[in-house]
Amino acid sequence: MRIAVTASSPTLDADIDPRFGRCQYLIFVDPDTMSFEAVNNAGVAASGGAGISTAQLIAGKGVEAVLTGNCGPNAYQVLSAAGIKVITGVSGKVRDAVQSYKSGKLQASSQPNVAGHFGLGMGRGVRRGMGGR
Repeated sequence: MRIAVTASSPTLDADIDPRFGRCQYLIFVDPDTMSFEAVNNAGVAASGGAGISTAQLIAGKGVEAVLTGNCGPNAYQVLSAAGIKVITGVSGKVRDAVQSYKSGKLQASSQPNVAGHFGLGMGRGVRRGMGGR
């Protein structure tokens, strides 16, 4: 089993990057062994479609869940269609988040938690509890 975590640097001691599509790094972790692979996220500089391309990259890595701060509707749809659990509202260090996931303290989100284009500083409305679009 592997999970993906959005991160601000390429280590397990990095802070969770709250942006999904425009996170600095993706860290793919085996929660049982804590072995990991850090990947630069090309979406950080994308002019558009960052969430979708990041979600497609993750789906191609065979992960069961994504831990992140925020996830917009397009990325959420791609991840859900691939059968990947999306866990939003995650903060702190990557290592601690992985341990929380492993111990069952983190639950999958039932919908995206921000509007589209949130990582660009647009769409600041939080979708949860607002009826969505």
